Amino acid sequence: MAKIKLNGKEVQLGSSVRTVLDLIREHKLVPDNVVVEHNLKILPRSKWKDTEIREGDHLEILSFVGGG
Repeated sequence: MAKIKLNGKEVQLGSSVRTVLDLIREHKLVPDNVVVEHNLKILPRSKWKDTEIREGDHLEILSFVGGG
């Protein structure tokens, strides 16, 4: 279980969260509607399933909401 910064807050991840994609799924986010910044770099969606989250990582998840 890693301790990370998620959207500016320190959080402890559960044992089932190992990758960025796991984190997206745990938060019930729609992958097509979010952008992930991992340690100050935008992480392409194609790398989410292979990018492991490690102790001390910084992640920002931005969700897009349509409206008019």
